[in-house]
Amino acid sequence: MGLSLKKFKTDSLKGFLIHFAIVVSLLLILALLFFYAYLPGATNKDQTITVPPIEGMSIHELEDFLGKRNLRWEVNDSSYSDEVPPLTILKQFPAAGSLVKENRKIFISVNRVQPPTVPIPNLIDGSLLNAHAVLKGNELKPGKIQLKSSPFLNLVLEMEYEGRPIEAGTRIPKGSIIDLVVGDGGSKDVPTPYVIGFTVEDAKVLLFGHNLNITVELVGDTLGMNPVILKQKPHPYENIRVGDVVELWVGKEGSPVPEDEDDLEDDGMEDETDIE
Repeated sequence: MGLSLKKFKTDSLKGFLIHFAIVVSLLLILALLFFYAYLPGATNKDQTITVPPIEGMSIHELEDFLGKRNLRWEVNDSSYSDEVPPLTILKQFPAAGSLVKENRKIFISVNRVQPPTVPIPNLIDGSLLNAHAVLKGNELKPGKIQLKSSPFLNLVLEMEYEGRPIEAGTRIPKGSIIDLVVGDGGSKDVPTPYVIGFTVEDAKVLLFGHNLNITVELVGDTLGMNPVILKQKPHPYENIRVGDVVELWVGKEGSPVPEDEDDLEDDGMEDETDIE
């Protein structure tokens, strides 16, 4: 018995080494159990979820939609777009298709309920062409053009918002439409500019520069395309009164355009001329 106790005395070098080896072994076993048994279960190792696409959805749909997929969400940012309804999700992170663990938080950017405001720039005594460029640069839209007797053609005389005169510096919602009163230059008739084959934006610059308004009719499916003007009325170079409307048919290049009675009458006159 005395020999057995002496054998494991801790005050001897051999006893110390035995106890040290036992402690190290226990720590090693605990570490292995923690990393290979407890931790994988606690972190759901190898249990991943594919992030679904949520851009374009309403924020009101998220709680139920993501909750069923064991995901959470949080608003990280907001911005404004007039192309989608308020509280629509504009961006998400992680992106759709990413692999994440259960209960992961998806950060979203949503469309604001109210658009931010911007001050109206001073367009008075500037040209109409410059006014369109300045409005676009300030995220505002040009609206109707009203002519007023003036020796200066295309000179901006007044600005209007929602039918009322408005002064420069007044803050209005971003994306608002500003109507302009411009000088007629003392002339009432202008030749209709040729815009067939132009994009709508390029045609606007040219037609608005001649104090003409426009209407646009889509021809066929233009989704994902860069449509061009297929037909215009009045026809190119026909005289038109300043401030009148030029009708534009817009679609994929080469698309057939519906004919109207005036086109048929013009074709009939050409046929009669050929017979003579």
